[in-house]
Amino acid sequence: MADSIEFVPAEYSSRTQPESTAWEILRCDPRGIDTLVAAGLPFEYRSGMRHFDVNDLYNLGMYSGRSNTQPELAFRMLFRFAGRSVDDLLHEKRWDFRVQLECVGCEGVAPWRFEAPDVVRFGGRVAGVVAPRASEGTAGYEATVTTAGARTPLVSAELRRLTRDYLEAGYRWQMIPVAMQADYQLVHALGVTSCIAASLSLAERFRAAGYRAEAKRGWFCGVLGGALDLPHACVEVEDDDGVIKTVDIAKAQLAARLSPNTGDFRELCVGSIYNKVIPSTASGNASFATHECGSRLPVHVRADIRSVR
Repeated sequence: MADSIEFVPAEYSSRTQPESTAWEILRCDPRGIDTLVAAGLPFEYRSGMRHFDVNDLYNLGMYSGRSNTQPELAFRMLFRFAGRSVDDLLHEKRWDFRVQLECVGCEGVAPWRFEAPDVVRFGGRVAGVVAPRASEGTAGYEATVTTAGARTPLVSAELRRLTRDYLEAGYRWQMIPVAMQADYQLVHALGVTSCIAASLSLAERFRAAGYRAEAKRGWFCGVLGGALDLPHACVEVEDDDGVIKTVDIAKAQLAARLSPNTGDFRELCVGSIYNKVIPSTASGNASFATHECGSRLPVHVRADIRSVR
């Protein structure tokens, strides 16, 4: 199992998960963890117990081939929608959008800057906004967000070629810390990819070909009922017809790996928009939020996005 993934390099690793969590995620006993450690799984001793990076554990589970690990079950459930009719992804959908902001190491009352949902330009709406006010330590953002999908496939043969070349390059999708994803040259040098790293790289290739393109961050909605917060990014590019198109390269990669009958969804990812994604005003390698208190530590952002029926 351990030779199937690339472990998070030490400079980006956060080994805070106790061994008991590793048992739960990987559905194995202590002897199984011993085997993985012997095969190279990095760890640190904390209070006399081994602790691991959660990304390493999730990647081990996802590529274990055992079918019963938490990551395999979660991602299989997550991508069930990708094998269904894509028409379900094109109609309007409302979301109860709530975000909790936490300033770690906060140095006092100060204003917050939050990269809010940016759906209006794609035919969506935002209502009932409660924006974060100046405060100390924590704050929140709330809104009802309506998304809409639309078929707008790439018309540029060059953009489609560049997208196809990336998809066929053989990069393996992995869970990667957000800070490491921004270092997309390192990520790709390891032979792996992620939504932010893929979007930053593809946007760069689009610009090199003469197109206006930018990686943009956002939220992938309805993930296990809002219980799993996955960082997400897409590429926005101005196509030959003058229309801004969205290329969701990582979701196309994941869908291809997790289910064979997702061709229609993968095609939707190459230029079109769909109602399970809420774009934000944040660029691909930027934080969703900052607190102007002077703390140098990043703000923790936890999204809880639930479908409104």
